[in-house]
Amino acid sequence: MRQIVLDTETTGLEIEQRHRIIEIGCVELINRRPTGRTFHRYLCPDREVDDAALRVHGLSREFLEQQVRFHEIAEELLGFMTGAELIIHNAPFDLGFLDMELKRLPGTPRAVLEFCTVLDTLPLARQMHPGQRNSLDALCRRYSIDNSHRELHGALLDAKILSEVYLAMTGGQGALTLGGAERSGAAAVAAANLATRPTIPLIVIRATAEELEAHERNLDALEKISGRRLWA
Repeated sequence: MRQIVLDTETTGLEIEQRHRIIEIGCVELINRRPTGRTFHRYLCPDREVDDAALRVHGLSREFLEQQVRFHEIAEELLGFMTGAELIIHNAPFDLGFLDMELKRLPGTPRAVLEFCTVLDTLPLARQMHPGQRNSLDALCRRYSIDNSHRELHGALLDAKILSEVYLAMTGGQGALTLGGAERSGAAAVAAANLATRPTIPLIVIRATAEELEAHERNLDALEKISGRRLWA
């Protein structure tokens, strides 16, 4: 199974005000394992960046004016995403901006869902943790994922963090170490991914009649002491 964890940064929040994408970050997972392949581009939006957005991601118009435009990387991006399941936190936001950028291209308008499926981790987190905060930062705290290096939002950085969060959210309970301490969600997933099933048949050794009789005698003795038998 091929999955692409995706995040974007924009000049502002509202498509209706003609805000644009200024950064795209993608991380590839194959069978729930990071492959090391990424897609990352900064984009020139040909417009001002809102002050509120600038405080979030720190990408100034002066820096962005030196970058490529969306139409120059669109086919490369679609090629990277096609056939995969996109994993996005609050997918309607990112999909809305991506679809808007695709509609600006010449030719027949296209949409992201024509090329891949989407899994939104925000409603998934709300279902798993109702009534709690489910921002990316909150999920990092909940699953013991280190995001201390995230001083500003960044599309590729956030995609990498979201990939860890997603694997922890969907990886089940963490395994216990020999010392009795529970691993963090990300560590448990990493350990599970390294585990392999033995190829030889499992050997089953059944108790003998003498062993079963001795076991029953022990249970009878425990029942006389405690007044009840929990193992019957």
